Amino acid sequence: MNTVTQVPLSALKKETSFPLDQWYVAGFSWELKEQPIARTLLNQPVVLFRTGDGVAAALEDRCCHRSVPLSCGTVEKNGVRCGYHGLLYNTHGACIEIPGQEKIPSKAKVRSYTISEKNHILWIWMPKEAGGAPTHEAPDYPHHDDPKYKFGGGVYHYDAPYQLIHDNLLDLSHLGYVHLKTIGGNARQHMTAEMQVSSDEKTVRVVRLMPGTPPPPSYKMAWPFQETCDRWQEIEFNLNHLSIWTGAIEPGTGALDDPQRGGFHLRGLHGITPETETTTHYFWSMASNRHPDMPETIATVLQQIEFTFDEDRVIIEKQYANMKRFGERATWMDIHVDVGANRARRIIAKLIGEQNQPAA
Repeated sequence: MNTVTQVPLSALKKETSFPLDQWYVAGFSWELKEQPIARTLLNQPVVLFRTGDGVAAALEDRCCHRSVPLSCGTVEKNGVRCGYHGLLYNTHGACIEIPGQEKIPSKAKVRSYTISEKNHILWIWMPKEAGGAPTHEAPDYPHHDDPKYKFGGGVYHYDAPYQLIHDNLLDLSHLGYVHLKTIGGNARQHMTAEMQVSSDEKTVRVVRLMPGTPPPPSYKMAWPFQETCDRWQEIEFNLNHLSIWTGAIEPGTGALDDPQRGGFHLRGLHGITPETETTTHYFWSMASNRHPDMPETIATVLQQIEFTFDEDRVIIEKQYANMKRFGERATWMDIHVDVGANRARRIIAKLIGEQNQPAA
């Protein structure tokens, strides 16, 4: 039965609503070049940089001398130097040089964050208490290093809360309406596709199978499909990222639920990291394989994926603007495609509730 509910997790409230003591995507390895990068993550202004020794690091974006952003400075072999008076900070946030002054005060330091660089992804540990150390390893994402795939990616900024993007990615039934020119396909088949949803305390998994469906334009550009194909969509939600494996095989060439199936593959990483309560960083990558009888298509695939992200961003930002416009009247009615998104929201609500409880 359909239900009418208030917007979950008070999306319009101003208080912080982020699970902490967690890894989040802060960027990609290829972003760290000669200049430091300023990025606000979970309301925390952070400067990201790579030293001359090749170490990726993150500090609060503030010089302890006169509060000038360290992102306005320069990267050196041993750290990042403030662009105002030249104080040099190492990767742990300690000031190690003050030009013209030999003695360095013990309080000359700024907050540092733990960075884990894996599979071309920069993961940052966002602790509940300042200086808190990670309690577990950052996630693995092996598809970036799988030789059968080529990949690329980028960064989007959304003027919308992060959980609206989770909702969008966990419900791919919208493809037939929002993405008609790229990865869409038959809208009715998307809405009526067989769907399996499973979950535990940390993850949600949504599997959608669509045999005998017309291949969308993006698929035909990358694979020699004829009139129909058998499509699959496997979505896995984790708090700090979603991995989405989609693709298709020629009808009759394999089982759609076979983990070793061939055909055309798209493996997407979606690092949805809150900037503030109402804005979001979207770190994405897409890995794809190539048909042996077709030229290299990764550039085309990435272009098509960017088109779809542009379309999603327009919808989600308009959605959030309308939520603000209607205020308390912006209630939601659930339908059958919302199961995965609702379970993900419950996981986040539980984590936030637990961390906000007073210590025993």
